[in-house]
Amino acid sequence: MNIFVGNLAKEVTDMELQELFATYGTVRSVKIIRDLFSGESKGFGFIEMPGNTEAQTAMKELNTHELKGKKLSVNEARPKTDNRRGGGGGGRNNPRGNSSGGRRW
Repeated sequence: MNIFVGNLAKEVTDMELQELFATYGTVRSVKIIRDLFSGESKGFGFIEMPGNTEAQTAMKELNTHELKGKKLSVNEARPKTDNRRGGGGGGRNNPRGNSSGGRRW
């Protein structure tokens, strides 16, 4: 089961999360999401635990658990959705948005 962990302090490491969740069962993977350029934590990450019962217990026990001065937000990760919108509409320099099909000036 994939678990979302939010409200992480910037200083929290993958190893610290691994150790925290391992008290509830096997941890398959840990990934703190970091800024591509600075490498700084974005304040959230994901844990993968193979056992559903263990994962459910970890989520229940660690939601609002305080780690490095911040209360964690822990719940089941949802699949990433595709938020891209359809294009093709007009814009300032695209006459397709103008009903006359041409320039307005």
